[in-house]
Amino acid sequence: MAKHLTQADIKKINVIIHTWEGKLTWEALRGKLIPHIGKKPTRQSLALHKEIVEAYLLKRKRLKESELPLKKPANLNIAAQRIKNMEAEIEILRKQNNRYKEQFTQWQYNSYKYGVKSHQLNEPLPEKY
Repeated sequence: MAKHLTQADIKKINVIIHTWEGKLTWEALRGKLIPHIGKKPTRQSLALHKEIVEAYLLKRKRLKESELPLKKPANLNIAAQRIKNMEAEIEILRKQNNRYKEQFTQWQYNSYKYGVKSHQLNEPLPEKY
């Protein structure tokens, strides 16, 4: 029986995916995980974790895009400005993501505190007419 992945394992797997070089396949990823998490999880075990699947698909998309010729800016000043703007945007998105995580944790605690069940939280939204 396959062992479950811990949050620490999931973080390590995401780092491995983000730093991946070359062709990325589920089998290659599974092989590379053995020295890092001490086991070779099944493909299905990896696919159970949305974070891993999203990181995997995003990395595959980026690897395919990197095969296309790179558009170069007209000069270094334009490139430097573009990098500066992207770094600022990344910082803003990281802070926003942290605020969302804090909000989610608060909601999670309050739903537990007031006895809201997980199936109630996961009810689909009503359909529009």
